[in-house]
Amino acid sequence: MKIAIIKTGGKQYKVKEGQVVKIEKLELAGGASVSFDTLLVADGNGETVEVGKPSLGERVSGEVLKTEKQDKVLVVKYKNKTRYKKTVGHRQQMTSVMINKIA
Repeated sequence: MKIAIIKTGGKQYKVKEGQVVKIEKLELAGGASVSFDTLLVADGNGETVEVGKPSLGERVSGEVLKTEKQDKVLVVKYKNKTRYKKTVGHRQQMTSVMINKIA
């Protein structure tokens, strides 16, 4: 079984075939196919490793499952003795992708 390091949304993810990965929001509908910029490909036990300089191209493909919001993260600002308190919430949108093939 192959593993790969992909880059999307300014982050890098370690993926393998059949895995569901939550990544930064993609502007694609559910069921659409997507390919990722691949930085490294290796087999499961690490005998053969291909490293890109800087990348190997788009060698990992997957299918978009759904786009949803994460749990709310609360940010609280508080200043002592001044009666100042401010609460802000944020829900990041994430896309679930099923990794189909690592070439």
